[in-house]
Amino acid sequence: MDTDLPQDFRTDAVAAEPVRDVVDVRFRVAGRAGTYDAGTLDLTMHDLVVVQTERGPELGEVTGHLRPRWPNEVGLRLPRVLRRADERDRSRADHNRAQESRAQGVFASLAAKHQLQAKLIRADYRFDGGKAVFYFMAATRVDFRGLVRDLAQALHTRVEMRQIGDRDETRLIGGVGPCGRELCCSSWLREFAAVSVKMAKEQDLSLNPSKLAGMCGRLKCCLRYEYDTYLSLRRELPRIGKKVQSVKGDGEIVKHLTLKQHVLLRRDEDGLVVECSLEDLVERRHDTDG
Repeated sequence: MDTDLPQDFRTDAVAAEPVRDVVDVRFRVAGRAGTYDAGTLDLTMHDLVVVQTERGPELGEVTGHLRPRWPNEVGLRLPRVLRRADERDRSRADHNRAQESRAQGVFASLAAKHQLQAKLIRADYRFDGGKAVFYFMAATRVDFRGLVRDLAQALHTRVEMRQIGDRDETRLIGGVGPCGRELCCSSWLREFAAVSVKMAKEQDLSLNPSKLAGMCGRLKCCLRYEYDTYLSLRRELPRIGKKVQSVKGDGEIVKHLTLKQHVLLRRDEDGLVVECSLEDLVERRHDTDG
């Protein structure tokens, strides 16, 4: 190859690296996260940054390194990272944490005064201190208008009340799951998707409620992660109960080994159960009704 040719005309020219200009940022309230335009900032994992949100400036933590935009992000006008957090920003955050601690005591006192059966899970001050959000649980719907008025007067800020459920409580408190990792809901999961026992059945998991339930007492969110993959793989297998012919003998399908793409076959001739791959079957059919 002629090395005197301009790089653009060399046959082994390497495609330009995609621009790494975005970062993912999460906030103190679990489940709240977003993707932001880093501009010219050289950010890395665990950096504290101030970003622009629909609620105004907020302090967040970078959860990964600078990366290129995903295909669905190309052309979008993403919110900006305003700056890397400085000492003044950190001091403001520390002040807000102290205010939250005081606000929890005020909430407990005023809730008792109003005779409200509400369990406070967390108090969260906006970064600019202009609003305090109280996350609470209650057995029934609570009329907290009087409580909001008294809280605003006592704390000298705007107040917002949010009644949450079991899943949100676990998300806000956090913890470690049986897998040994931080709970998905409190670390990276942004939205709760519907989860059903059918998903456990499709994955041949034990239907023991104690094993299927997460720390919130509801079905584990991770039951959904591989569900679509199992459905797709199972479509390749003949349905359970189907009579088939194979090089190992004719018989009836009694079980799927989904991830291996094998089946267990009970032979007609002797009742012995043998393992067969799809290639072992004389007639391979894509059966989806099982």
